[in-house]
Amino acid sequence: MSARPIDEPHRVSSPLELLFDLTFVVAVAAITDQLAHGVADGHGLSRLMPFLQVFFAIWWAWMNFTWFASSYDTDDVPYRLLTMVQMAGVLVLAAGVPAAFDHSDYRAVTLGYFIMRIALVVQWLRAGAEDRASRRTALRYAAGITVVQVGWVLRLFFGDASSVRLPLFVCLDVLELLVPLWAERARSTNWHPHHIAERYGLFVIILLGESVLAVARGVEGALRETAISGSFVTIALSGLALLFALWWIYFLAPAGEGLRDRRDRSYLWGYGHYAIFASLAALGAGLEVAVEQTGHEIEPSSRAICYAVAIPVVVFLALLRLVQAPLAPQGAINPGAVVGGVAAVALLPLAAPAIGSATVVAAIAVVCVLLVTVTIAAGRGRPEA
Repeated sequence: MSARPIDEPHRVSSPLELLFDLTFVVAVAAITDQLAHGVADGHGLSRLMPFLQVFFAIWWAWMNFTWFASSYDTDDVPYRLLTMVQMAGVLVLAAGVPAAFDHSDYRAVTLGYFIMRIALVVQWLRAGAEDRASRRTALRYAAGITVVQVGWVLRLFFGDASSVRLPLFVCLDVLELLVPLWAERARSTNWHPHHIAERYGLFVIILLGESVLAVARGVEGALRETAISGSFVTIALSGLALLFALWWIYFLAPAGEGLRDRRDRSYLWGYGHYAIFASLAALGAGLEVAVEQTGHEIEPSSRAICYAVAIPVVVFLALLRLVQAPLAPQGAINPGAVVGGVAAVALLPLAAPAIGSATVVAAIAVVCVLLVTVTIAAGRGRPEA
């Protein structure tokens, strides 16, 4: 196991990486479904914290594997088997999502996360043993991940003491984020910029696909209660248009070239995607409830439902511009257009009681479509290579 070159031509995701991503579809679908149920029952805020906690575990495990694979993907038997162990951990984590949301029971989630992380530790130990030039970096990764993982296990012993568990969660999150910063000080790993950009783009597509699935669940729930109505058609089509527009916006600015030219700014770009990915997952839950409420009455008000759609869109647009800026100062989307779009989307739900949730969702979709149109007309954006 030796470091792969950073300028390897035609580097793309391997079939194993694509299979790895598919296991995360199950985990993301589980937390999106739980958040949607919470929003529909009027308990969206109380479900937000479990959503963010479990999504951090999903995102961080996926991200750590992705950057390791970009540096050390040997695709031999030991590498494949250890990657499959990580996939099994994802499925265990997904199985524990209902208990985490309903009873604050994180034992299964922690077990799944433990399986994923320990398998990655073994990968780093192997890299340390076989790649002498980067041995110190690899051993730092293995040690740091192991120590923090002990903290996650010990967190379970605090039981229902939520006043202690939440600060511990934040503390352990910070330590997780610091491990790469500490390990890479010994020697930077040889990650491939275009490969990383492709992997992140593929995860965006997975999350948008989950949102499409969520809209389909909302359509199914609405049609069980009533016939097709004008508001139902409006929200369903607007939801799809919104997802298409967000896909287009994400891929307007090529990230691969920026990562190649500004490798030192990769941390902000990589870490900033937590909020971008989480917002796309949360958007699926909001759209599901928005579509479903056209078929029957649900607990939250139309304004609350619209905010469940608008807030993820605002976070996505704002954070995407922030993480793009360090890589491409002349980013694809004009900052003024982003500010205007964010302001419009944030204010639209206030009009929900007067014009209805279907009109608000349609207006949010129109704002995002206009962002794409203006950017293309200005000749700033171009597809990711």
